[in-house]
Amino acid sequence: MMERIEHRASCGGWQDVYRHDSRVLHCAMNVAVYLPPQAERGPVPVLYWLSGLTCTEQNFITKAGAQRYAAEHGIALVAPDTSPRGDDVANAPGYDLGQGAGFYVNATQAPWSAHYRMYDYVVDELPALIEANFPVTSTRSIFGHSMGGHGALVIALRNPGRYRSVSAFAPIVAPTQVPWGQQALGAYLGDDRQAWKSYDATELVKTATEKLPLLIDQGEADEFLAIDLKPELLRDACAAVGHPLQLRMQPGYDHSYYFIASFIGEHIAWHAAALALPRT
Repeated sequence: MMERIEHRASCGGWQDVYRHDSRVLHCAMNVAVYLPPQAERGPVPVLYWLSGLTCTEQNFITKAGAQRYAAEHGIALVAPDTSPRGDDVANAPGYDLGQGAGFYVNATQAPWSAHYRMYDYVVDELPALIEANFPVTSTRSIFGHSMGGHGALVIALRNPGRYRSVSAFAPIVAPTQVPWGQQALGAYLGDDRQAWKSYDATELVKTATEKLPLLIDQGEADEFLAIDLKPELLRDACAAVGHPLQLRMQPGYDHSYYFIASFIGEHIAWHAAALALPRT
């Protein structure tokens, strides 16, 4: 059962937030759902957004300005929280591990494995709930920011045919090679670095059976660019195997939602074009 806890008119449609008990994460989860005005006339396709470290479902819906573009193209937007939460959910000091930092993986190590299964939640449980409870089709695309950009790329690459398109803002493209990712993957998955590769976009493109084009925007003034993001690693991996990648380096932009809001319309238009294609 999904309980609506927020309901606001936006750009001719409705920006809602729902709470439900997740069978995968074993806790209550919040998820934001924007239904464009076209949803009143029939089912619409869905674009999933995955947020970054420290975020909840609120950051995207209040800062990105995405509703106007979703209304223009007739697309539903779904933005879940970034991790399981609650008093009995494992946590850690700092902002880059634990609650608010699920990294969209299925944890295998205690204490994280009891709740931290964000990969299964995003891939399976959440779409099933959305498609059962809202006027939407099973046609999906996915995008995200930073940790969520990592999640979007990994999920699309690991599930050929499930998403029409994928894009990212300032994603962590090679978590096995950077501090943010190494800390999270080590904690959630243990010391087996081979297991880490299944959550690394630069590794996954090497064997991807579906050449789904990747669109990435990266701010050149991003404070995390040189140490934790390193988009050149994905660029080189894609070039080596001929995987289509559009990497746009944006001068002057940082890691913030000012950056996301500046290009969100272009990303939604990119997804809208893919979502409108007939199914093959």
